[in-house]
Parts: sequence; structure tokens; C-alpha cells
Amino acid sequence: MSRNRLGLGHGNFVNNLRSNAVRELDRRNVEEEKTVDVEGATVNKVEKIHWYIKDNAKLHHTAKFDQIHDPTNPKPVLRRGQTFYVAIRLKDRDFDLEVDLYIPACAPVGVWRLSIRSGLQDRSQGRIMDVYNDDTDLYILFNPWCKDDLVYMEGEADREEYVMNDKGKVYVGAYRTPRGRPWAFGQFDDVVLPVACYILELSRHPHSERGNPVQVVRAVSAGVNNIDEEGILVGRWDGEYSDGTAPFKWTGSVRILEEYVKNGFTPVRYGQCWVFSALATTICRALGIPCRSVTNFVSAHDTNSSLTIDKFFDKDGNEIEGGPDGDNWDSVWNFHVWNDVWMARPDLPPGYGGWQAIDSTPQEESDHKMQCGPASLEAIRRGDISLGFDCPFVFAEVNADVMHWVEDENSDWGYSRMKIKKYQIGRLVLTRAPGEEDDYGESDQLSLLESYKNPEGSAAERLAIHNAIRGSRRAQQYYEYNKDVTEDVTFDLTEIDKTFSDEPRTISAALTARSVFYTGVHHSIIKKAEGKLTLDPQTEQDVALTIDYDEYWKHLQEHCMIKIYAICRVQETGQTWTDEDDFQVEKPKLNITAPESIERGEECSLDFSFENPLDETLTECQLSIDGSGLLRPKEINIGESVGPKAEFSYSFVFRPRIHGKRKVIVNFNSKQLFEISGSKSIEVLKPSV
Repeated sequence: MSRNRLGLGHGNFVNNLRSNAVRELDRRNVEEEKTVDVEGATVNKVEKIHWYIKDNAKLHHTAKFDQIHDPTNPKPVLRRGQTFYVAIRLKDRDFDLEVDLYIPACAPVGVWRLSIRSGLQDRSQGRIMDVYNDDTDLYILFNPWCKDDLVYMEGEADREEYVMNDKGKVYVGAYRTPRGRPWAFGQFDDVVLPVACYILELSRHPHSERGNPVQVVRAVSAGVNNIDEEGILVGRWDGEYSDGTAPFKWTGSVRILEEYVKNGFTPVRYGQCWVFSALATTICRALGIPCRSVTNFVSAHDTNSSLTIDKFFDKDGNEIEGGPDGDNWDSVWNFHVWNDVWMARPDLPPGYGGWQAIDSTPQEESDHKMQCGPASLEAIRRGDISLGFDCPFVFAEVNADVMHWVEDENSDWGYSRMKIKKYQIGRLVLTRAPGEEDDYGESDQLSLLESYKNPEGSAAERLAIHNAIRGSRRAQQYYEYNKDVTEDVTFDLTEIDKTFSDEPRTISAALTARSVFYTGVHHSIIKKAEGKLTLDPQTEQDVALTIDYDEYWKHLQEHCMIKIYAICRVQETGQTWTDEDDFQVEKPKLNITAPESIERGEECSLDFSFENPLDETLTECQLSIDGSGLLRPKEINIGESVGPKAEFSYSFVFRPRIHGKRKVIVNFNSKQLFEISGSKSIEVLKPSV
């Protein structure tokens, strides 16, 4: 026996002794408190409490949550940093009590239970203690109305937009023609709060840290994607979605979250960056954190922490995939969508609070997980990338320089820099403007470019770049390499090619049109043209590539992006020039006819229509319909096809659920033509009787 105790099992034996001793001591103390009494001294026990759920919800700005209005099992939804009221019914005496309870402004957010202990005030008369445990789930949220809460936001219009608004837009497309994609955030729907609290549990952050918005939004950025913790959504970017739902078919967050719950919290297939961002908006707003969806057009994805986007070419101008070391897979996305969240940052130097960037799209690991942020926008604008939480990655997304490298046997590294483009990345940063709503156009967009970066070419912008370079050894290496090549021919892909040389120049030129995914990944070559031309001194010449409908349509992927690549080489000087540009094929808009207003519960008819622009029949037609407070999200399979150049029309009938200004969001998809979307605002009135 003694040998076993001193062997490998000795530690377990000691731990069992300790735990048993503590457990027995606690048991005896509890039993003693229950039995020790002085004659005539009794404890009045709690029999029941009344929550005043709807009254408290009005005071706490939570009256829109479905949990408040559940006819069978309503639940309190409260914000920290203020009081709430309960009524307590006592069992042994005819005495009821109304009390107000205060939730500290630093309390952890999530699901709570209320316990009430009653005992004798004069402990000399006895130590009897009764504990009443209420079985009602109580949701406690952040409070942007409370000055003591780290997420406090001063402006009422901003709180209305970034916390209370359950509909909006997520911007997609090309930077010259951005398009606001309508989205139903639906943060007050009954499925949202339970899932929000669930993904906080997935994060395994201690409950004591869940009062800190920095840790909570970082957990949200990890939990919205599925990579590390079986979170909500699976990402896919290759165009193959046959075993799930194509990302462009989603119109709101609630249907995704319902599918997640119904399938036993199995990650939902599939999403892309704008869907991840929309979901993160829903979760953050539900938890009380001011949040907005942000789109960066021409967005850099820096894979090797150089703060640059690097492309490597051999002597013949062919791109070297992966770079010289095989670790460079930098890319430039046509657009990328993430989120800004609002909070004070007492963990950072003064001046770095306010909007912070988080990103739920799984791109690069941070602290061994697919999570990103919160990165201070002020730190990004200044180039202070050492302030942590993925500032270098976000800085590169909006402000990286693009560098082209060519093989050079005279270089110690083996490559020399033939080009640096300082102003290509981060061309436009958009969100929806607070209080604005445009169902038919893009007048409700708000530019955030100046929040992320100083004006291109300004001294402050270059200072931010140099400030960031000082914080990255890899960036310092890349910026050291220069080239010494005579450049007497200038090129521009969007304007006219010009020569300012005093001598003739022979130029080899190649133009290629490719179908691309919005991430910049090539799908297929649509058309290519090559040739040589001779330019006399001080002359200019146009080079054009014409693509017909029959040549490009079958190649298009979601977002219908086409990228033009140009590469030219001057035979006499060895000068090489490359450039690229992209554009988006426009699609028709879905027309929606609906009444301007209707009473809650009254039958409402919606009519959808558009004209098929193609010379072929649309088959496998579907409609996705969403609208927070109007109806549960639905996907409808349309039995009929739509002929070439024919008009599609469909009617749908429903009964609005909740009064207020609402918006229906609809998306049409077929095998041949997809993401024909539209939205329509409807005022839902309270019943007149």
C-alpha cells in the first residue's frame, strides 16, 4: 500500500484526499446552517419572482428581441451598467417586495441565472440561510448607452445604425462600380442570442474575460468561421457548392443560423467574406457591440508579413508561382469585407480607441487560430503596426505597395525590383451611411477611406508606410532592393500608351482577358492577343482587345469579374512593364412591387420581375426571400423556366410579423444567371382594432 502511494499514483491519491476533505467540510457546514436555529427565529423563504420582462426591456433598449415576446417562455434581455426591477413573493409571510438590482458595467455578457439568498439579519438569532434559484435564463448584454461601459457610443443616430438596425447593405463588386448588396442582419430574431452565447463558449475564454469587448470580438471573429472550433460557417471560393448553398444565394443571417442549430450545430456550407462579415455584424449587434460591415476595394492579402504584395517573373516575363522561396502566395482581391467594432481601448495608448477592425474570414492564423483583430483603425492609419491584434495584416490590406520582381543574375538575391506601385491597394473603403436607405441605387454609401489611411501621395501617407516598415524585418528587406533600368517609355492600361524616347522603340505586347473569382484567383482564359509594334520617337499607339458576348459568358463566375492583364517589353532597353485592371459585367435588377404600408398580420402580396438578358433559357430557378420582422427566411423553387429575353414574374403572399419599418430582400438564382437581387421597404402598422 505504501509503495503504491509513493509511486505513480501518489499525486492522484493526494488530490483525492484534498477534494474529499473540502467536500465533507462544505457538506457539514451547510447541514449545520440548516439545523441551527433559535426558537421563534425563522427565515422567510422566496416562493416566486416576477421579472417585469417587457417593462425592463423598454428601459434597456432590448424590446425588439424575440425572447422578450415569447408567449410560452419569455426571457429577460438586459444590458449591463444599469438597474432592472423584479418583484419577490415570499412564502411564509404575507409580504411581497419590489427591488431594483444593478448590473455592473463590467459584468461578463452571456446567459445568467438569478439566485436569492434569504436569512436572519441578526446572526446571533441563528444562521439559517435559504437559497432560491430561479430557472429563467437571463441574457446580459453590452450597453452602448452607458458611459461606464467600454462600448459606449455617444451619438443616438450611430447607436440606431450600428446596434439597433437589423437590415442594411454589404458592398461588393469593383471599386469603380461598387454595389450595395441588401442583407437582413436579423439580430433580434429568436435564434441569434443563443448562438451568440454558444460561440463564446466555443472560444473557451474564461467567463471572467467575457466582460472585455476586446476578447469577446476576437472570439466572435473565430467563432463565425468553422476552422478551429466548429463555428457557424464553412468558407469556399472555388465555385463548387453542390453539397451546400452557394454563398451568393444567402440574403440574411437568420436562415444560416437556423440551419446551424437545426443540424446540431454543424457548420453550414458555404460562405465567403461578405457572408462572414454579415454574420459577424449580426452577432456583435445582438451582444450590444456597435458594429458595421466594411468593404475594402482592391484589397491586399499579404501572406509572408512583408507589408507588400509581391509578384515574381522570370527573364521571359512569366510569373513564378510562390516566389523564389515558395512561401509567397500574395494576392489582390477585387474586394474584401470585414467589420469595424466600436470600443474604448484602455489596453492601448490614449487615442487608439473607437473603431477597431475584426475579420471573420479564415485567411491567416493569429495566435494559432483563424481569428483577426480588434486592430485599432487609428493605429492602422498611422502605421503603428506594433500595437498588436493583427495590425500588420490589416495595414497591408489597405496600404501595401505592390512590387514586381524579375530574375537578375547580377543581384545578390537573384531578383531585382522592376516596378513598385504605391497607390494600387485600398482604392475605396465603404460602409452604409447611418440613417440612409436607398432600395434602388447607391446613394446610401459612406466612404471610410480616410479612417484607414491618409490621402495617397501625401507626406502623412508615406510616413505611415515608413513607420510600418520599421516594425517589420521582412518589409525592410523588400524595400532595400532597387533597380537601375532606363525607363523612357511610359505605359498606362486605362489610357493611351505613350513614348517619350528620342529613338524608335520595338515593343512586344501581350493582352490577356481572364475570368476571375473576386479573390483574384484565375478561373479561365477568355481571350489572348500577342504581337510586336514599332513606335517612332514622340508617338503613341493604342492596343485593344475586343471580347464578344459568346466568348466571355460561359467563363463567368459569381460576381462576373473579368481581369485584363498587359505585359510589354522594350527590345532596345530591356524595360519591362506589367499592369492589370478589372471590370464587372452588369446584371439586371430585380423589381419588387409591394404596398408602401400594411397592418401587422394582414395578408400582403409581393410581385417580383425582371427581363432575362440572355439568349438562352433560364432553368432551375430559385428565389431566396428574407426580411427581419416580416417573415421567416424562405427559399422557393420555381417550377417554370424563363425563356430567352423573356420576362420573369412571380407573386408571393405572407403576413408581416412585427410592426415598424421593415425591408424585404429577395435574390433570384438559376443555373445560367444568378444573384439578381432587389429590396423594398414596407411600413408595418399596428392593427387598428
